[in-house]
Amino acid sequence: MGPFSMVVAIIFILMVGRVLQERYRAIGRTRGADGAGYPSVDAGRANDEVRQLKERVAVLERLITDSHGRADLERQIEQLRDR
Repeated sequence: MGPFSMVVAIIFILMVGRVLQERYRAIGRTRGADGAGYPSVDAGRANDEVRQLKERVAVLERLITDSHGRADLERQIEQLRDR
């Protein structure tokens, strides 16, 4: 093995180590502080926000596809504003 191939091998090992290190950091961020697989507070908030957005989209889809009266439409829009 020549000196060039040794340098390439060392660089390759360092790159693999760095990729694995970042991967484990990313896994740690998705788990709780104790690493037991529980979502962190930020993940819980994000899930809650996604759930609320899905509910809003469902209401908007229903508003567009249903042909209810104007009063019903205004009531549903006000409910969306109150959330």
